[in-house]
Amino acid sequence: MSIQEDIKQRLLQELQPSRLEVVDFSEEHSGHTGNPENKKEGTHIRIVLISSAFSGKSKVEQHRVVYSILKPWIDRGLHAIVLETGENE
Repeated sequence: MSIQEDIKQRLLQELQPSRLEVVDFSEEHSGHTGNPENKKEGTHIRIVLISSAFSGKSKVEQHRVVYSILKPWIDRGLHAIVLETGENE
């Protein structure tokens, strides 16, 4: 399973979102700072996540929740995360 799919499965499990998009765009940054080893995945990711788990939480709190879930990947080199979160309407 790809890193993108691993992350998607973990977010589904932890937050049961009504909307989830996970896109790994690491390859676009191959050879750049933060990806000097030319990794094809796992360094740059874009996430859109809407979940009732975020109800009553500020954007900062929502992002902290997601970052805590992503910590294992961050520890392995994920360093650029474009994150859009929100609660169910």
